[in-house]
Amino acid sequence: MHGRQAPLGRHVREARRQARLGRGRDRRRAPGHGARVRRPYPRRASTLPARALRRRRAQPKVVALGGGMGLSASLAALRRITGDLTAVVTVADDGGSSGRLREELGVLPPGDLRKALAALCGDDDWGQTWARVIQHRFQSQGDLHEHAVGNLLIVALWEQLGDHVQALDLVGRLLGAQGRVLPMSAVPLELQALVRGHDPARPDDVDTVCGQATVALTPGEVQSVHLVPHDPPAVPEAVAAVLDADWVVLGPGSWFSSVIPHLLVPELLDALVETKARRVLSLNLAPQPGETAGFSPQRHLEVLARHAPKLALDVVLADEAAVPDRESLADAAKWLGAAVELAPVARKDGLPKHDPELLAAAYDRIFRMHGRIGPWR
Repeated sequence: MHGRQAPLGRHVREARRQARLGRGRDRRRAPGHGARVRRPYPRRASTLPARALRRRRAQPKVVALGGGMGLSASLAALRRITGDLTAVVTVADDGGSSGRLREELGVLPPGDLRKALAALCGDDDWGQTWARVIQHRFQSQGDLHEHAVGNLLIVALWEQLGDHVQALDLVGRLLGAQGRVLPMSAVPLELQALVRGHDPARPDDVDTVCGQATVALTPGEVQSVHLVPHDPPAVPEAVAAVLDADWVVLGPGSWFSSVIPHLLVPELLDALVETKARRVLSLNLAPQPGETAGFSPQRHLEVLARHAPKLALDVVLADEAAVPDRESLADAAKWLGAAVELAPVARKDGLPKHDPELLAAAYDRIFRMHGRIGPWR
């Protein structure tokens, strides 16, 4: 099951060397953007499918990091504008079907990986049929209740092949996924948080809260998070993808339980810091009840910077209706070296969810306006 873990140091060094050798063009960083805020006008959604059919070699290499529904939203948008897409997914989930499989079989939690694969399914009958199949949950009075078909399929292939990456690649081929899905680590991780006021009777005390599912809904104020084990091995293919990317997309998603965990895997963080790729951070549409209740957009940036002080960004993307204080957000982004791009990316039905077409248009504009001169421009 975990044959990919050792020796990771050699794999990572080789991945970095290959990534550097594979870059055939000047990828120097452009001058800093300062604290400006740009409001992009979204391109018409009808232009996106045609753009997605361009020569795949003429498109940017994009790596998206996250987990759960936030990453799914980003992938559903990105697959519309590039044919070279890799998802790197958190593996700390301990709730629901994933938690049960993890506890019983000792495997990586497959749920967020399944959701990423479903988001990468095409819009044709084959893709949408398979997306529904792997997302289907059994309803019964027995042990299969609430297990997702895709979770069982992924775990079965892990056991058959003994290789996380090969199994996920095989599922992707079966689904016709428009991109690749990788776990961020080859070992199951536990998320732990330091929370002030977790016990309402002791509002000033700081307690340790364990488990992603618990952290996501915790009362009180999350001060910081960390992983157990504290120095988890990164998947070499994930490190190589980040180093060889043109763009790295972080977020949206549950801030402490899906976004920040990527910054707590040392080899993955090193790759994010060292890569020549441009980095865009996509903010959530609203604070999440529990872990980020009451957070302003700029508070999200401050928390991220506290967990990864060496990480610089190029662009912060936010929905224009979700930013009441644009100047404060611009100032916070400036400390990370980033410009702020505001765009309408939310669904029009009032639900706090991203619209894939609008989000795709925003990403497409960012890649063109802030990217280096490249064959996709």
